[in-house]
Amino acid sequence: MKALIPVEMIERKILLIRGEKVMLDTDLAELYGVETKMLVRAVKRNIDRFPTDFMIELSKEEFENLRFHFGTSNQWGGRRYLPYAFTEQGVAMLSSVLNSDRAVHVNIEIMRAFVKLRQMLASNVELSRKLANLEKKYDAQFKVVFDAIRELMKPPEPKRRQIGFHREKEGK
Repeated sequence: MKALIPVEMIERKILLIRGEKVMLDTDLAELYGVETKMLVRAVKRNIDRFPTDFMIELSKEEFENLRFHFGTSNQWGGRRYLPYAFTEQGVAMLSSVLNSDRAVHVNIEIMRAFVKLRQMLASNVELSRKLANLEKKYDAQFKVVFDAIRELMKPPEPKRRQIGFHREKEGK
């Protein structure tokens, strides 16, 4: 069966906040096909289903950092309240609160994305552990090799575009 939403799209919406992998209410509302205010309203009607390890309200500072990171504006028409972030368990609870077929199917895809992310992190930890064991086993002559492998294991830094007008070089 074809996925309703590509897992890569969901993975891009999983953020790390306060050491937890979470998804924001706006991203979840988009995936579920509902307005953010409707999602939040459903959550507030069932607030006892969302303890602090299922859902957190971002602080003003966290929200500002996210806005700065993603480049969203704070013009009129934006949010009037701080967003909620849902952990994996909170996302699972959302499907029962929203009570629609789409919510159930989207939820399945989101759970698969969380599992895939967890597997990727676990395999990277396992690889780091094996590398550390090998490094202990061999002498300093292999240090360069181990350093190169560690460098390859680092996630790539995002490329930054230069802002503004740039003149082409005369050699082109």
